[in-house]
Amino acid sequence: MFAVNGDSYDRFMGRYSQPLAARFADFAGIDSVGRVLDVGCGPGALTSELISRVGLSNVTAVDPSEPFVAVVEQRWPEIDVSRAPAEDLPFDNDLFDAVLAQLVVHFMSDPVAGLTEMGRVTKPGGVVAACVWDLAGGRSPLESFWQAARGLDGGIEDESERAGTRQGHLLELFQSAGFHNVTGVPLQVEVVHETFEEWWEPYTLGGVGPAGIYLSSLSRDKLRELEERCALIVGPGPISISAVAWAARGVA
Repeated sequence: MFAVNGDSYDRFMGRYSQPLAARFADFAGIDSVGRVLDVGCGPGALTSELISRVGLSNVTAVDPSEPFVAVVEQRWPEIDVSRAPAEDLPFDNDLFDAVLAQLVVHFMSDPVAGLTEMGRVTKPGGVVAACVWDLAGGRSPLESFWQAARGLDGGIEDESERAGTRQGHLLELFQSAGFHNVTGVPLQVEVVHETFEEWWEPYTLGGVGPAGIYLSSLSRDKLRELEERCALIVGPGPISISAVAWAARGVA
């Protein structure tokens, strides 16, 4: 679902994941910490934040999407970036001082296995952290879209049942993966879109994520109706999106 170019993803989710990255890195305690791994790096929203804190030579990144890996390689040729899923990281044990996954756990095929792998490659005493939008609580940046989609199709499968999207679940996953001193907080971001068109257009960019895939499956008439439902929900603009992500961290 992420075999799309980096620009499309940046315009779709990057507008929210970029401001989230700074808050997430603060929560994880990333400040000249040493070697850091960005798991599920996408086109590099968190990667960029990590580079600004610990330097190019201390940041490594992985993602299962070939287009995203290519974007990160192009943007930062100096860093080591590999194509790999969280559940099978191509690194030795005890290699990194901190390992982070932003907006990734709910897309892992096996979240506990993915988090366990993140712990395996972290030095003893190092930090592992992850965050996921509060999709189950209706506080993700995609909530207005999914609300409109549910009104159009009552049987739709949105993202609210995915791992880590409800309060407390990410903490449970961290505990199941064997981390110590597990803590969690909600992280909030605010993004303003001047017009409805500015908010809506990135949803139409070639099936980005579950929302984009659902939109791409609609007929022209259904697509128009979905757009109209969204417009009624969010208004003409300016549109203020307040989004919350659940974050958890633990010690390897």
